[in-house]
Amino acid sequence: MTDQENPRPSALKVQAGIQQPESVNIQAISRFSRSKKGLMHSEEYAQGILAGNYTILSKAITLIESSLALHYQIAQEVIALCLPHAGKSVRIGITGVPGVGKSTLIEALGTQLTHAGHKLAVLAIDPSSTRSKGSILGDKTRMEALSVDHNAFIRPSPSSGSLGGVARKTRETIVLCEAAGFDTIFVETVGVGQSEVAVYAMVDFFLLLMLAGAGDELQGIKRGIMEMADAIIINKADGDNRAKADIAAAQVRNSLHYFPVSDSGWRPVAATCSAQTTERIDGVWQIVQDYLAFTRENGFFTLKRREQSRQIMLDTINNYLTENFFTDADTIERIKAIEPDLLTDKISPYTAAQTILDAYFSGLKRD
Repeated sequence: MTDQENPRPSALKVQAGIQQPESVNIQAISRFSRSKKGLMHSEEYAQGILAGNYTILSKAITLIESSLALHYQIAQEVIALCLPHAGKSVRIGITGVPGVGKSTLIEALGTQLTHAGHKLAVLAIDPSSTRSKGSILGDKTRMEALSVDHNAFIRPSPSSGSLGGVARKTRETIVLCEAAGFDTIFVETVGVGQSEVAVYAMVDFFLLLMLAGAGDELQGIKRGIMEMADAIIINKADGDNRAKADIAAAQVRNSLHYFPVSDSGWRPVAATCSAQTTERIDGVWQIVQDYLAFTRENGFFTLKRREQSRQIMLDTINNYLTENFFTDADTIERIKAIEPDLLTDKISPYTAAQTILDAYFSGLKRD
């Protein structure tokens, strides 16, 4: 008997009855690729966020903070789905020098709000580690009571050394939190610096926290920050420090008279409180309510929200152009090619920049 008449068994033999696919299923591959990376579809993220699922909300915010192209694409789809459900919260920016008690104030005021039935989201912008790129301060660990409150959501976000990135990511995170049903958003900044300007442009009410006896009430901390503030609160007004805090508040109140009236027509308020003992904390929230009633009545609240939308559009365009320019393969090669002449002073930095820009825009015109 020949081998052809009695073939040997082979593991490569295709058994009868198994039909092979005619073509590659691109959608199946896409789903498999996302599932391997632990990702869901944008509709699934949006549904989870609208249902108030904190776990899915956290995962969606992680996508926003990611620099990967796939994550960015899914995040933008999620934001687009959540945007019609956003915009119904009160956004409050809270700033002050390190050690002034921002986290303690947020926990005291936030606990009071959640007990009153509010849903609070705290977005804490932390400075980033130069090694791990993660948050340094870890605000969530410093708000123990609020972190276990089922009506509160705390999200520390690393600044990653990029002020523009903070502004974009925080704005987008606010949209997701509002879609998840949070009616109050606190945005805590790193400290007194340029980040305050970015936060001011995305909130409704801006609160500056200060200490008595630190010299800030006399030198005006940073005049630009004080001019932005809608309320200046002297914290740690308890025990032997209460009298000093009252004097500091009076001094701030007097200095505010020399500041021009803001576009809203609101005169900033100076007051005291103790975040540690929660004394006069309810007065802080009353100031916020008075401001909101005042600006909603004169139309400034709506006007500021519209201006914020316009600024978001401009910032998005700027971020896109910057990213597109520095990731363009031809531009990267041009920069490498021109660097030797630049470093040997054969060409000035300004001429080098103009040469690269001219080549980049010429390429866009050809396309």
